[in-house]
Amino acid sequence: MDVIIGLQTDPPSCKMSTVLFSSVVRVGDGLPLSASTDYEQDKELQETKRHLKALSKKLGQFPDRCTLKTGPYNVNFTSALGVGYLMVCTSSYPNVLAFCFLDELQKEFIVTYDSKRIRSAVRPYSFIEFDTFIQKTKQRYNSPRSLSTKINLADMQTEIRLRPPYQLSPEDLQAANGFSVHTASKYKAPSQVLQPVVLSGVVSCVLSLLCGGLNLLRGVHAIESILQNDDEDFNYVIAFFLGTAACLYQCFLFASFSVWRNLKSFLAFSLICLSNMYLYELRNVWQILFHVSVGAFMALQIRLRQPLGKAPDYNV
Repeated sequence: MDVIIGLQTDPPSCKMSTVLFSSVVRVGDGLPLSASTDYEQDKELQETKRHLKALSKKLGQFPDRCTLKTGPYNVNFTSALGVGYLMVCTSSYPNVLAFCFLDELQKEFIVTYDSKRIRSAVRPYSFIEFDTFIQKTKQRYNSPRSLSTKINLADMQTEIRLRPPYQLSPEDLQAANGFSVHTASKYKAPSQVLQPVVLSGVVSCVLSLLCGGLNLLRGVHAIESILQNDDEDFNYVIAFFLGTAACLYQCFLFASFSVWRNLKSFLAFSLICLSNMYLYELRNVWQILFHVSVGAFMALQIRLRQPLGKAPDYNV
C-alpha cells in the first residue's frame, strides 16, 4: 500500500508515474499479437519503443522476467507458454505495480486464447481485440485510488523478492541484435531460494561430511599401502575418492539450488552404493550399511528441501 500512496502524491506532468504502452508478442518469432493504442509523440518515448520492438524479437534469449532502463523510461517484460508481455512505463513507476500489470495481461491472455490459435497466427496483431483489455487495465494501473483494492501487492512483492527481474542494459540489447555470438549463455535466471534448513538436514550434512572424511582418509592410506606394496589394487583408491566426491556433492546439492537437483542427488547416491559394493572386501557389512544409509538419508533431505518460490499457476 505504501507504493500506491507514493503514486498518489506525484505531481501531474508528462513524466508522472504511469504505464504508457504495452504489447503482446509471440516469443518464437517476435510476431506482435496485440498492443495498446498510443498517441504519445515524445522523442525519448519513441526511442524507448524502438528498444521494445527490438527486444520483442529476441525474448527467447533472455530470462522470463526482465527490466531494461532507458533514460526516463523502463521497459519491463515477462514471458510464459511462448508468449511475451511487454510494457513501457516511466522510470519512477514502482516495479511491483509494473509486474502486477503484466501478470494481469498474462492471466487474461492465457484464459482467452488457446495455444493452438497463438501458434497458427500469421498476421501481425491477429488478437487486436485484446487491446480493449489492455487499455482498461492500463487505466486502472494509472489510477491508484481505484487500483488499491483490486490487486494483491504482497504476493507480487514476495515473488519479486525471491526471483527479482534480470536487469538488462542497452549493451545486452545490442548483443542480442547480433553483435555477440555468445549471448545465449550470458543470461541466467536468478538463483532460487531454498527452504530454511531444519535439524534433520544439519544432521544429514554432518554425517555425509563424516563419511566423506572417512573415505578420504582410507583413500590416503590405500595410496601409502600401494607405495609400499606393488600388489595392492589401485582401484580401491579410486573407489574411496569417488565415495568422498559423492558425499561432498550431496552436501553441495543440499546447500544450493541447481537444475535437475533431485536427479543429481540420486546419481550421487548411486555412486556411493557402487563404491561401497566394490569395497566389500575392505569393509564389514555394518560399515557398508552405515555409508549407504547416510547417503540415502542425505538424498531424502535434498528431496525435501525444495525452493521457496514456485512457478505461477494460471489455472492451465
